[in-house]
Formats: sequence, structure tokens, C-alpha cells
Amino acid sequence: MSDISVDPARIREVERTIRPYIRETPVIETTGADFGLSARRLAFKFELMQHAGSFKTRGAFTNLLTRQCPSVGVAAASGGNHGAAVAYAAMQLKVPAKIFVPAISSPAKIARIRSYGADLTVGGKLYSDALRACESWIAETGALSVHAFDQAETLLGQGTLGLEIEQQLPELDTLLVEVGGGGLIGGIAAWYQSRIKIIGVEPEAAPTLTRALEAGKPVDAEAGGIAADSLAPQRVGELVYPIARAHVHRVILVSDDDIRTSQRTLWDKLRVVAEPGGAAGLAALLSGRYKPESNEVVGVLVSGGNTVAVDFDR
Repeated sequence: MSDISVDPARIREVERTIRPYIRETPVIETTGADFGLSARRLAFKFELMQHAGSFKTRGAFTNLLTRQCPSVGVAAASGGNHGAAVAYAAMQLKVPAKIFVPAISSPAKIARIRSYGADLTVGGKLYSDALRACESWIAETGALSVHAFDQAETLLGQGTLGLEIEQQLPELDTLLVEVGGGGLIGGIAAWYQSRIKIIGVEPEAAPTLTRALEAGKPVDAEAGGIAADSLAPQRVGELVYPIARAHVHRVILVSDDDIRTSQRTLWDKLRVVAEPGGAAGLAALLSGRYKPESNEVVGVLVSGGNTVAVDFDR
């Protein structure tokens, strides 16, 4: 376990370090009525417009800028987005990168990793298979491990998104956050410290945080569904769990059909193409599984856009 504190002071410090390398991504405010919802205000945070196409770039730069990197470089296992983020950060900082992804990783994510010049290995069925291969490589070479979610530096980097959201949306009451391994929701929850309602949203086919909260500790969960390349790591992080237990208000499960509907709605209403994992937050609202109060200001995080463009109008 890391002895690095994941708290607002450290998140603010990290934000200053990585700010020259990341984008401040945009927010679009609408009314709930635009989506047939009762919320007074609905605000979308488009982190899919971050470098490398997802929030993962924040954690990647935090690792590479705050840790000593050996000459052999860095190594990371990923469903796709983390690998792309580490490859991008390594390219910018001129560090060698070795990335491992499973066969379920989308062609768009694989292509993006390769475009950044990383050494890529595709193999195994699930993220857990890629992680085992990555750990073997690290043991053999001494490369610096950059974990996708269960590492303090990664959590701190993702926590800078919470800081940025609060600066852009100081009146926010509730934020819907997609959950896979939990690095995103863990970092954001560590920033807010229960000052707003943080609602986790995860697929029914990959209920990692739901199973952990039921068991009182991280446990293996199902790892499938339409968003398996971003939200299905088998179990939530050990560092993530106590933060989530303390500061996540509740966790909602959504179906693959809910996620598909959310993707189409983002395109229909906002002309945004999100990957399945990035559309899960809105799915909680559209499905009625989260019902906001009439005066509630609700934020929806759209966390990733690494997908093949879809012609929803066809």
C-alpha cells in the first residue's frame, strides 16, 4: 500500500505540476428538460476531449512527472484508454513505453496507442490477463509500473478532474461518475470529501464497486458487457475502496441497453460521440435509475471518446 496521501492538498499540488501538459476540458450546461428530466440544471463535463481521448491522461502525466523513470521506461496494462494515455505522456516526455492490452480492447484504442509510438502487446481475453503479462515484463526489465487505477499517483492525477469541475461548476449538487477500477471516482471523491453527492455508475455486467461495497472489501466481480474495455477490471482497487466507502454517496448499475441509449442520446442532443464507458453516467439518468430533485444541479461526466465513429443517423 502506498504511503502517499490522496487528499485535496496533494491533488492541488499535482494539478500545478501537470497543468502545462493537460487540457482544461469544456463544460456544456443544459436544462434537464432537454433530456426529458426534472433536474433544474444539467451540466456535461466533456473529458473525452482530453489529450489521448480520456481522463486517464491526468494520471499518466502525474506518474511520469512525479516518479523516477528508469532508462528502460514505463510499462502499463490497460483496457485501452490508460494505455493510450501512458503512451501519449511517454511520447511527450520522450520516455520509452511498453503497453499491454487484452483482445477486447477496441480497434480505436489499439490504433491510438500505436500512433503514439509505444511498444504494444495485445493478448489475453480480459484486463486481468494484460495485467499479469505487464507484471511479468516489469519483473524482468525493471520498467516503471504505471497502474491504471490502484496507485496513489494515478488517483491524485484523476483527482485534478474534481478540482477542475469544482472551479467550473461551483454550484454543483451531484456528479455522476463512471466506475471501472475506481481510479476516476476515487480521485474525484478524494477531492470533494463528501461536499457534493458523488454517484458511481457501473455496468450490470461489471459491478466492481457494487460487489466491493456489498462484501466490505474489494472482491472479484463479473467482467463483461459493452463497456468491458474501459469499465471491467474484475475488482476495484485496494486504494480506491476506502475512499469510495467514505465519500461515494451510492452506486447505480445500468444495462448495456441503457448505455447504448445514452450514446445515441449524446449524439442526438449534443452531437457528441462517446465510447460506451464514457456514456454510462448519462445512462443512470435516462434509465430513471437516478431521479434528481427538481432543484438539483446535476453534473454528468463524459469520461472517454476512444471509439470508432458511429453513424447514429443511418
